[in-house]
Amino acid sequence: MDSAYEAVWRPGAGRLAYGMQLPVQAQSALFAEGWEPGAGPGDLVAVAQAADRHGFAYIACCEHIAIPRRLAEAMSTVWYDPVATLAHLAAVTERVRLLSHVAVVGLKHPLVTAKQYATLDRLSGGRLILGVGAGHVREEFDALGVDFERRGAVVDEVVDALKVALGPEEFPEFAGERFTFEGLGQAPRPVQTPRPPIWVGGSSPAAVRRAAVRGDGWLPQGDRRAELPAQIGKLRRLREAAGVEEPAVIGAIAEPLYVGEPGWEAGRRTLSGAPERIAESLREYGAMGVHQIQVRFRSRSRDELTEQMSAFGSDVAPLLND
Repeated sequence: MDSAYEAVWRPGAGRLAYGMQLPVQAQSALFAEGWEPGAGPGDLVAVAQAADRHGFAYIACCEHIAIPRRLAEAMSTVWYDPVATLAHLAAVTERVRLLSHVAVVGLKHPLVTAKQYATLDRLSGGRLILGVGAGHVREEFDALGVDFERRGAVVDEVVDALKVALGPEEFPEFAGERFTFEGLGQAPRPVQTPRPPIWVGGSSPAAVRRAAVRGDGWLPQGDRRAELPAQIGKLRRLREAAGVEEPAVIGAIAEPLYVGEPGWEAGRRTLSGAPERIAESLREYGAMGVHQIQVRFRSRSRDELTEQMSAFGSDVAPLLND
């Protein structure tokens, strides 16, 4: 990976970095705050710029093509397109990296995905992290004519193809079971060399193996703290057995946070209080081998969210690596 990426993410550097999933762009009832349905592009820009100012390593946007009626009440139908959203935010930020968490790459031909994300890396000056996952909504696959039951094997091949298609060659060559291409040039090429990093999302056995064997990083989904050490150990064993020498960047999704005392019902699992208390708790992730934590703040408005981001960046973040 390029030197700028390695400076932040190189495992063993001893630094616990922090990033966040953007609000507004995904409005599932499982995690969206009450103010988000009335928010829009201006709010996304304000939050992205706050992340840029306050030391966040990345901002993330998820992907769903279409939500079936049976899931719409819980998941909502509001899911912004990650390429369009991150490209828009690339233009109004300078430093923060841009993560698809996650792109359901099995739904598209790898050359389509490579074209989109190579362009995003170029437009952003080399700030892309391509997060990929298998997906879980059968109707999306059915609508696009993709075999849902075989999606894991498809994603494996797509990741292999993307490593080639996003690499240094203008005319990449790949021959797989489902996808084959040669003699087809794509430009602009990504800024990052030899290619943008690919982080693999998911906590199923298949996803952990995929991250271990094929990924530059792992994005767990739903693992509680007590479960992470075993999962990290498994990933490292699988990676060693596969002969992959480069360490993977290990991620974790932290509990909801509130810096200070909320003074309102912020939820039983919310980690709140003094910066020292929050930092002490989050340092446990670093101790178990995590390199980056994805944080989410409880908030009642955009202003409260950006204030929380500011407080975290100035008061909590300096204590994460004590």
